[in-house]
Amino acid sequence: MSHSTKKTPYAGMTTAKSEKQDKRVANRRERRINKSLLALMNDETHLKIKREVSDIWCMSKDGKQRFDPRKYPELMRK
Repeated sequence: MSHSTKKTPYAGMTTAKSEKQDKRVANRRERRINKSLLALMNDETHLKIKREVSDIWCMSKDGKQRFDPRKYPELMRK
């Protein structure tokens, strides 16, 4: 597959290539908080989810947006 293309025309809204490091930090924060909650409280503790402990708007990309594949064919390449 020398010229594979995307099936759906969506791309990130900024020039950041990935949010991998931001997601790693958020997951580590979530695990650390939940681990301390479990150590301090009993089994009926309500654990936090990732969106409660991190802000998705502070990450590198602000989501994805749709684009016209005929106007930007270079964005359809993988």
